[in-house]
Amino acid sequence: MNTSSSSSGAERAAESSIRIGALAPLTRPGWVEAGRHLIAGLELAVHEVNDAGGIAGRPLELVVRDTAADPQKAAAAVDELAGLGVTALVGEYHSVVARAAAARADALGLPFLCSSAVLDELTERPTEWVARLAPAQSHGWRIYADFLLRAGHSRIAVAVQPSVYWASGTRVLRDHLAPRGGTVIELDMLALTPAAVCDALVRDRATALLLLVGHPEPAASIVTSVRRDPRLGEIMIGAPAGQPESAEWATLLGDDGVAIPFLRYLPEVLSPLGARVETALRERLAEAPSFVAFEGYDTIAVLADALRSHGTDRARVAEAWPHVAVEGTRGWIRFSRTPGISVRQWVWAPVQIVDRDPAEPGRLRVLHSG
Repeated sequence: MNTSSSSSGAERAAESSIRIGALAPLTRPGWVEAGRHLIAGLELAVHEVNDAGGIAGRPLELVVRDTAADPQKAAAAVDELAGLGVTALVGEYHSVVARAAAARADALGLPFLCSSAVLDELTERPTEWVARLAPAQSHGWRIYADFLLRAGHSRIAVAVQPSVYWASGTRVLRDHLAPRGGTVIELDMLALTPAAVCDALVRDRATALLLLVGHPEPAASIVTSVRRDPRLGEIMIGAPAGQPESAEWATLLGDDGVAIPFLRYLPEVLSPLGARVETALRERLAEAPSFVAFEGYDTIAVLADALRSHGTDRARVAEAWPHVAVEGTRGWIRFSRTPGISVRQWVWAPVQIVDRDPAEPGRLRVLHSG
């Protein structure tokens, strides 16, 4: 009798909440640290929405699923979450995984607010069901390419693993650099060892090497080999996808991991809202929050606005994307249609190029804001 009553109460509580499906890489081979920061941002914003009375008196409830950087696992999670009755889908860090989730959400008619993935063509066809906060890869990586040219690098090697994401990044770099006198030299990491990468850099007279590879491996091994090769003392190592932001990176590489520029999506100075959220995120994470944590927070801020203005029907939530105007932690967020991008897009989140300071490896220094 008591068990039945308790079960019924739990069911009523679940029915009264607005369930939001959340995808994130929480186990290997996913970038677990990024997943943890993403969930921390989502959870903080959900907590604040609920403390303020929820959505028309109904609390938000996150239903989290681990994607482990696996597109098939993500697609299956979308199916499961849709069956559980979630109102919308949020999250995901890895672009290829987010693309699988977006395709499934589009097919099911489930609104998906993608927090962090940057691949331009997140869906194969234009869709009204998907919106995105992170800048498109073509936008951020062009800024990175211009940074390389200003630093005097025109012969740029890219250590590449097979992936739609890495192939897209290589194409963006080549298309942007070639008309400006730059050359992109591809190094196939299926065929080369880290030591062989060093030989190729010398042979090809590259002045910069970009790591378009997984973290921690083979990225860490490549960095170690290059840093310790006396022939390559002047070469710049870069990582536009952001591997050096990870605390694990600093632990693994120490001084070898400094002065490796990467992209992140934060303003030069946080607004009062951003500063308050940074403090709360730091307390939750027990470390400095990455930009991914801010993306998580902003995701819920946007979704809560859509739910308040348009209600909880899935189609109505998707209809809200063009009408969003929300103060996020990194600026005002509005979505628009952008040529070459298949989803509703925030144009644009702020972009920085930063690295770990050689004088203080635990500190990130801003090299450029775009």
